[in-house]
This record gives sequence, structure tokens and C-alpha cells, in this order.
Amino acid sequence: SGFIKAILPRLFSLVNDKLNLHKGVKGDIDFLIKELRMIVGAIDDDLSVEHGAAAAAAAVQTLCMEDLRELAHGIEDCIDGVLYRAAREQRRSSSLLPRTVRATKKLLQTNQHLAQELQRLKRMVEEANQRKQRYTAAAPGQHGQVYSSAAAQVDEPWPSCSSASDPRIHEADLVGVDADRAELLEQLAERQPEQLKVIAIVGFCGLGKTALAAEAYNRETRGGRFERHAWVCAAHRSAREVLGELLRRIDAACHGDSDAGQLCVDIRQQLEKKRYFIVIDDIQTEDQWKSIKSAFPTDKDIGSRIVVTTTIQSVANACCSANGYLHKMSRLDKNCSKQLLSKKACPERYSHYKQPDSAAILKKCDGQPLALVTIGEFLQANGWPTGPNCEDLCNRLHYHLENDKTLERMRRVLVRNYTSLPGHALKACLLYFGMFPSDHPIRRKSLLRRWLAEGFVEPVSSSSNLDSTAAFDVLMDRNIIEPINVSNNDKVKTCQTYGMMREFISHMSISQNFVTFFCDDKFLPKYVRRLSLHGDTVVNGDNFNGIDLSLVRSLAVFGEAGTTVLDFSKYQLLRVLDLEKCDDLNDDHLKEICNLVLLKYLSLGGNISKLPKDIAKLKDLEALDVRRSKVKIMPVEVFGLPCLIHLLGKFKLSDKVKQKTEVQEFLSKGKSNLQTLAGFASNGSEGFLHLMRYMNKLRKLKIWCTSSAGSTDWTDLREAIQQFILDEKEANIGTRSLSLHFTGCSEDAINSLKEPCYLSSLKLHGNFPQLPQFVTSLRGLKELCLSSTKFTTGLLEALSNLSYLQYLKLVADELEKFIIKVQGFPRLLRLCIVLQCPTFPVIEEGALPFLVTLQLLCKDLHGLSDIQIECFKHLQEVTLHSGVTPATRQEWVKAAKEHPNRPKVLLLKSVDTAESEHTDVDSVMEAVKSETTE
Repeated sequence: SGFIKAILPRLFSLVNDKLNLHKGVKGDIDFLIKELRMIVGAIDDDLSVEHGAAAAAAAVQTLCMEDLRELAHGIEDCIDGVLYRAAREQRRSSSLLPRTVRATKKLLQTNQHLAQELQRLKRMVEEANQRKQRYTAAAPGQHGQVYSSAAAQVDEPWPSCSSASDPRIHEADLVGVDADRAELLEQLAERQPEQLKVIAIVGFCGLGKTALAAEAYNRETRGGRFERHAWVCAAHRSAREVLGELLRRIDAACHGDSDAGQLCVDIRQQLEKKRYFIVIDDIQTEDQWKSIKSAFPTDKDIGSRIVVTTTIQSVANACCSANGYLHKMSRLDKNCSKQLLSKKACPERYSHYKQPDSAAILKKCDGQPLALVTIGEFLQANGWPTGPNCEDLCNRLHYHLENDKTLERMRRVLVRNYTSLPGHALKACLLYFGMFPSDHPIRRKSLLRRWLAEGFVEPVSSSSNLDSTAAFDVLMDRNIIEPINVSNNDKVKTCQTYGMMREFISHMSISQNFVTFFCDDKFLPKYVRRLSLHGDTVVNGDNFNGIDLSLVRSLAVFGEAGTTVLDFSKYQLLRVLDLEKCDDLNDDHLKEICNLVLLKYLSLGGNISKLPKDIAKLKDLEALDVRRSKVKIMPVEVFGLPCLIHLLGKFKLSDKVKQKTEVQEFLSKGKSNLQTLAGFASNGSEGFLHLMRYMNKLRKLKIWCTSSAGSTDWTDLREAIQQFILDEKEANIGTRSLSLHFTGCSEDAINSLKEPCYLSSLKLHGNFPQLPQFVTSLRGLKELCLSSTKFTTGLLEALSNLSYLQYLKLVADELEKFIIKVQGFPRLLRLCIVLQCPTFPVIEEGALPFLVTLQLLCKDLHGLSDIQIECFKHLQEVTLHSGVTPATRQEWVKAAKEHPNRPKVLLLKSVDTAESEHTDVDSVMEAVKSETTE
């Protein structure tokens, strides 16, 4: 139903008068719009669930939805086909000559073809609706389990909270949780402060949150520290139901049948002046917690404790926002994973038998305890060592997940995470992760641009639609995807999904014909909508017999593709083309790529060295990424693309821009939609710099200043930058980012920049003894990154006056003596200092009062370097260089443990000093789990 909802706006677009459609054709489109809305409403009503737990869809309903999916695909193909033909025809007739009789005849033929298609689709809609009414009326209430058909999927019956969340059923001999258990018990036992403390345990489903909480609960109930204790499950329950259950657990004589307000009063009366310990398992919304928390008295000098578990980060933050502690579960390491799998897979009588070769299955389980336990139980239930081995299980994991009772718990967890996502857009965004190989780090910004190109999300959020950033944040908040590389300012650069979730996404993508894989010689259906090739298998013509590539919307290649896949004349409806990891791509392929008139996202790599002028044909292109290519000169025609928003690479600009061209006229009229230009190399004399003043939507600019013979005048470059940073005193300018590398030119190019100026983010890389004057006058500056060989005391003191700065990164060989005083950097949240010599500043007590993250990246750092972190009341994380000595690391761990917030102590494998869009994702710094005080 969500897919059909996504189709409707495109149906509306066909009614646009620009296509000159016949009145009867418009009437058929109106009919389809109304009819599809009614069908969607009926489907949504049939699948409506109470409290999030529904019976699985009936077999008739499943077939009905498959019918509708086929219909929706047909409508989408029809619409995109019309748009494709219209775009091709518009390109042919774009000359100044009058419209010919042939063109008029072509338009009539297009109308007739569309009218026939719409009549066929209209009949399909009517027939589908009649079948639905006929058979659902004949067989009401018929239910059966469905896993493979995603459109028919709803939440599977969830085990009752009394059994799934009963602390008595969880084992005491857990594997790999010693540190987590010790930390949780320490939080429970801590005597200061003596007031109510909420401990939130958060993480992806199946990481052992409930088991850890049960371990602590069982220990505490056997002791006598708490006068009252209770365990309740909040999953699929209203706040009133949770409160009623809690009251009954506290006092068996109470029935708990009142409304939520009265239940809160009754619970407070039961707990008043008593030391209590409550566990609330699987809270799912912030509203649920807000309704529940008022039931707990906050008496001082008693020391009561509440433990909540949740899969949602924002819910965990809300639960422990006041005098609380957040514990984020991590996955098991390789040794603990192997130990847990062997413990569950190998019967005791085979304890001396050689352990199974588990490398492949451990990779699938990815350190997730529930996956390891259920897979181990499956192996034992099927008669290990005589039953299926780990390799066989890996090859048929999709089948076993769907059909085997032993894996039912794992299946429920995966289905629940998918079906609980609100709306079609988020489900489509999650399934799109199936386009990438399992070990491939996915760049966040590139992913968001592809979602936009596919039409899953909108460029700007509205009351009914998510934007790409909001969709990504929801998936992160639910811990369904995890960050791999995080920049110094806490922004996710690359991410991936967990192991078993990747398996589930792969299975769902195949079952819905959402993504077709060609990996290790496995291939699927006749009609391909999204095609992903990875592995060592080259696709040849024989593999594609009978397969229609004209309907492909997204194509991604990781490795070699073969001549058949790279024959771009076969594609018509491509919107997303990711070829940056394609090994056999070359310049000759670009001719046909430039005929893909509906293309919105294009990334190139391999041996591409030159872009043709015909790139101007890609009128719908929104993102062009040549960072992994060998393109050195960007043709001026690219800047005439009317829809282009993001242009990424490191290139010079064609000298032809100095001439009077159509592109120059296009830009001078302010038609450019370019927002990201990151970036180009300039010697300060390109004619293009004069045209940048017309790019009034530009939000991110990156420039490498390169000196050349005779390039001593940087006036043009300075004026272009001045125009970009000009502060027009608008209230909501939004983000505006500038990155300058001027190691190849004089700093005079920026020293004469004048106020008023506005930037939200600034990165300067070069040699500058003093802080450029314009920096101190920047309005809106929140992020600043400076990279040089040495920073003087005067420069550093000037920085401390930037009162609105929230993130500061300094990269240098050394710093001159500098004291961060109490009044300096009053709003700074994150501080990162990267040094060769450990000349860190002195921080006065009371300075940096709101600091959340402190990163001291110097391998020669000795001890605490006189930094007293207990003064940072809001500190959550300390990051050190991975090369520091074990003694230094231990000192920081000890200091963190003594801090009231227990901040994490992390190491970095490497340091990214460029912090740029152009940086290869494989070289970006990566945080690794070290001794932490969680």
C-alpha cells in the first residue's frame, strides 16, 4: 500500500498540461488515482493492528497484495515510460525550428499509446478490486503465517510479556558480559547520590539487554537491599496496562483496573518512603515513559533504582535524562562469539570433539548473542556433528530463517524491527541497504542522495513525508544501522547494518523483487528494478537471456560487470547509477550513459578520465560524483545542468568558460540549483570565478588553491569567496560551509576578506601565523577546523573569543603555550586537538563548562597532561590516539571511572586530518572499542 502511495504523485504529474494529454486520458488518470486510494485504504484497514500485535495475513490477502504490487509496478513503468519518451522527444525537438508535422504526429501516437496503457491498467485495477471483494468476503477471518511476502507482512504474534520477558527464564551463565554486568551492578549499588536513579540499557534487538537486566534483577531480589521490587514488560502495551501490571507485582491485593492517573497515585502510595528496584523491559516510545515515570516517588536519601531496556536511542536518552545513566550494549568479540556458539551447538557428550569451522556463521551472526544462541540451538537440534555444518547453514540461511522453528525467536526480532518502522518510506530506505555488499562501508551522504533520486524521501520534510536526513536518523535511533566511521564533530560518515539484519534485508529485497542480486553466480527474476552486482562473477550475455534491463531504476557494480551489463543502450528508466567501484568501466561507456535522460545520481570511478560535452543531456541529474575517477578537467557544460545539486571531486575548470556560452547565460540568470561544489582547484585566474556570484543556492564550497607560473593575483578568487560568505542578514540562512586549502598560495588571498560575513562551518588548511581577521567577525560560525604546522599564542587567544563556536578542531605539529580561561569558548561542545608534539593547552578549572567530547590525538601524550576532566560536568566521551602507552590509557580510564558521568574512553586507529568529502572512505579515522567505563 505504501508503494502505491508513492506512485500517486507521479500520476498527478501526468495530468500536467505540458504533456498535452487528451481529455479522456486525463479522465482515466483521475480514475486510477481515486481507485488506488480506495484500494490502499481497504488494505490498510485489513492490516490495521491493535497494540502493534496482529495476526499474520490471510492467504487470500497475500495473493491480493501480490496482485496489487504487480499492478503498482505496472503503473510505475507506464508513468516512467511516458516521462522517458517525453524527455527524449523534448530533446529532439529542442531546436529553434518550428514544430514539424512529424513531431505533432509523434505526439498523437504517444497519446494513443498512453491511452491504451491506461485502459489496460484501469481494467487491472477493477479486476483486482473485484477479486479482493469477492474472495475476502467469502473467506473472512482466515489467517496464516507469511514471511516471504513483504507487502503482506505485519507483526507476527509476539510472545506474551509474561513469558518472553520473565527474568526467571534467563540463564545466569551468560557469555562475554562480565564487564557489562559489573558496571550495571556497580550502578545499582552506588550510594551517591542517594536519590532515584534511572539506568537505561539500549541496543539493537538480540544483544542481550533483557538477559543483562534479568541477571541484575535476580541478584538483587535474592539480596535485601531493596524493600520492594518488580519486573514488568512494556512491549505492545499501553501505559495503563504497564502501570496496572506494575501495581499487581508490587501488591498482589491490588487489581490495577483504574485509569493511568489513578494507577500512578496508587503506585506512589505503595512505594512512598521505601527503597525500590523496578525493571521495565522493552519500552518503545517516549510518551509511554512519560506516562509511567510519574508513578515513581523521588524521595531523597533512599537510593531507589529503575532499570529500563529499549532498542530506541531517543527513548533511552529520555529515560535517563535526569540523574540517570545510559548503558549501550555492544556486540560480542570474536572469541566470546565462538565460545557462545560452541556452547549452544555442541552437546556435552561431544565436548572433546573438534569444534565446528564457524568462521562463516560467526560473520553472519556478527556478535549478536541471540543470533549465536539460535544458530547454535539449530545446529544441535539437527544432530551436530552429523547434521548440517556451518557452511551448509550459511548457504541456506534464508530458508531456515523462514521455516525452522528453532530460529523463530530470531525471525520475530527481525520481522518486528522491519514492520515497526512507520510508513513505506523508511521500509524502502532500509531495504535499499541490500544494494551494497555485506562488508562495504556505506557513505551516509551518498546514501541519502540515492534515496532522494529513487523518490523514497523528499528533499524537505513535510507533515506527511520524511526528508532523507530524518529517515537516516530514525534508522540510527532504532539501532538498526550502526556507524562505522564518525567524524570528529560526531557526524556519521559511513555506516552499515548488522549481520543478521543484512540477511533479512537481502531476503526481503529478493522476495519483493526490490533488489536483484548477481553475486557468486546467483541470479533471479525476469523483470529487474534494481540490480546490484558484486563478487568475482562477470556477467555475460548468456546469464541475461530473457531478462529485461529497460526497467532498471538503480544499478550498482562492485567489481567487474561485463559487456552486457555495461551496454547502457539497454536501459531506459535508470535514476541511480553507481559505478565508482566498477573495474571494467572506461571512457567509451559515457556516450550511452549520457542518453539516460531520467538519471538523477551518477558516480564514476575506474578508468574514467574525461567527461564528454554530452553530459549536458542529463537534464534531471541531481548528483555527480567523480571523486574516485581520474577526471581532472570538468567541462563547463556540467554547470548548465538545471537540476544539479551536488558536484563532488577534485578538478580544474575548463578555460572555455571565459567565452560567451549558453552555460554562462544560464548561470547569469540565476538558474543554477547547485548547493555543493566540493571541489575545484584554482590558480586564482579562472573565468569561472566571476560566475560563482550567480550561484545563489550554493551552500558548500571547497577550493584547493594551486600556484602556477604567473599566478600571483588572487583577486578573482578573493572576490568569489567574498561573495560566497556575504552576510545578507537573513534570519534563516541555514548551513553554509567553506573549506580552503591554500598551501600553494599566499594567505593574502583570505586576509583581506571583509565583514559582514556568514558561515556555519569553516575549514582552513595552510600556513597562517595569525588568525585571518574575517574569522572573528563571522556570524553563525559553529564549526571551525584549522590545520597548520604551528599555532601561535595570539592566534589561539583570538579563537577563544568565538562565543558561538560549538566544535573546534586544531591540527598542527605543536601549539605555543596557551591557557583556556573560564570565559573562553563559552558554548564549545566538542574539542579535538591533533598534534605531533604533546603541547596541549592548560585548561582552567571552570572553563569549557558544556564540553561533551574531548579528543586528544597525539601518540606521545603522557598521562593526563594536567587536564582535570572532573571539571567538565557534561563530558560523555574521551578519545585518544591508538599509539598512546598502556599506562597513559589506564590513567584516562581511571579518571573517567571517577567522573560522575562515566564517560567512554575510545581509541582511534588513524587520524583524518583532511576531514573532507574528497577523502577516501577507507582512510577515514575509525573508532575502535577499547577499555571503556560503560
